[in-house]
Amino acid sequence: MAVASHPRVSVIMPVRDAGAFLGSAIASVQAQSLTAWELLAVDDGSDDDSAAILGQAAAADGRIRLLDSGGRLGPAAARNVALAAARGRYLAFLDADDLWHPDKLARQTQAMAATGAALSCTAWLRRNIVSGREVVVGVPARATRGDLLKTNTIACSTAMIDARAFGQRRMPGLRRAEDFAFWLDLLTATPWALGLPEVLTTYRQHPRALSAHKGRAAADTWALYRHALHLPLPDALWYFGHYALRGTLRHRAPAVARAMGWLHGAKPHRDATVCTPSQAQSSRCRAGSSAVTSAHRGH
Repeated sequence: MAVASHPRVSVIMPVRDAGAFLGSAIASVQAQSLTAWELLAVDDGSDDDSAAILGQAAAADGRIRLLDSGGRLGPAAARNVALAAARGRYLAFLDADDLWHPDKLARQTQAMAATGAALSCTAWLRRNIVSGREVVVGVPARATRGDLLKTNTIACSTAMIDARAFGQRRMPGLRRAEDFAFWLDLLTATPWALGLPEVLTTYRQHPRALSAHKGRAAADTWALYRHALHLPLPDALWYFGHYALRGTLRHRAPAVARAMGWLHGAKPHRDATVCTPSQAQSSRCRAGSSAVTSAHRGH
């Protein structure tokens, strides 16, 4: 495939030791119905075969650009390397262990253009690759910064931003919750984020995933409130109370959460199967799953 000289979408992908998942993640980008994209994959000091996989993919497809972070700097710094090199109007984020539905970029850019949204996200499927359990995670149709402070409804691999609205903003240099901090920063420049109810992303939950542990996520959220955002203690307690209560109700009392508007519905876009690299150009290649086996849950 020739180099995209004027990509509409720049795909931002940090990579570290993701060899087990990387091929199918890249294939899910190559299977997009919107073909005017560039993939900026940043190797962040991988010790496995990730760099080799990226090199082979870049050699075969001119839309893929292999970058290097210069060391093991973390996902925020790796994404910032890609952000600095991005040429597309729209910036979409995909972690190296996640997958996209083939219509993800097309649907999201269309929705943003139609609504004027500068920041958007989609519903997604959480797939535990150990147990096989799958859960659909919905998103609100609109979310303000105040809404997001109460609970982060923007999963990184579902997010897309309009670069024209934000200029040269970069992810903050945090080791954890850097994407959450970034969305909050963007929402100081735009009043709301658009949420698409379609399941257009699959998050593969595995033991090595940074966001896989709920206790750690809670600690990261508290640290973000107090040390990154420097919220006063009463404000931090207020937002963290919302975060904890909403999470508890969504998992333990979904009917109550739904009645309070804290549990959002979602719908599969189409039947989907996981892409392999050799299937990337096939019309049958899909980035999600046809089997949604549990009740809808909010993020």
